Amino acid sequence: MHGGQKALVEDLLPKVEIGPISTLDPHTLFPEARRIAIEIGYGGGEHLARKASEEPHTGFIGCEVFTGGIGKMVQAIAAGGLGNVRLFTDDALKLLMALPEASVDAVYLLYPDPWPKTRHHKRRFVSRTTLDELARVIRPGGHFFFATDIEDYANWTLAHIVRAPRFRFAAGAPGSWHQPYPGWQPTRYEHKARREGRMKSFYFTFERLEGP
Repeated sequence: MHGGQKALVEDLLPKVEIGPISTLDPHTLFPEARRIAIEIGYGGGEHLARKASEEPHTGFIGCEVFTGGIGKMVQAIAAGGLGNVRLFTDDALKLLMALPEASVDAVYLLYPDPWPKTRHHKRRFVSRTTLDELARVIRPGGHFFFATDIEDYANWTLAHIVRAPRFRFAAGAPGSWHQPYPGWQPTRYEHKARREGRMKSFYFTFERLEGP
């Protein structure tokens, strides 16, 4: 970042960053919000910034640990005047564990690091532990959105969802999961996948079912 960008981030980040927490009611961050949504690993922030602009009555929490992405998102917040975004700059699982039950309407996990080597699969964000936390914090009727261009990670995620009784995957017609979400705009990671020859992506929507 050049000097002006760095100064902007240093000035604005403390105002939008969620500090160390043990418990957090997200509605205290957004008292006027009608909905609460989280994006885990927002990267350059294109999707998060667009959704925040399109849904001013939704409070968004973006989780990212990489400085470059955090800087880009802070700049997007400033450029768009996005008062409905807060940033968590630590491990997203810590945020989930701090939230009350049924306190979130939607969670997005878009193009997460696939950790392709078998010995690294344990580092993938989707796991029994994280799905248990997602099921706890997403309200019944809310949704978990997952997108990837890596077929192995798509299969991995579906295999975990099948064993997560509080989520339902409405598969629809065969191949419908390759159709982007309504209003979708490709992220830089999707553009990179296409340049590298991965021409299909998987866009899954998992519904949080009623019940404990």
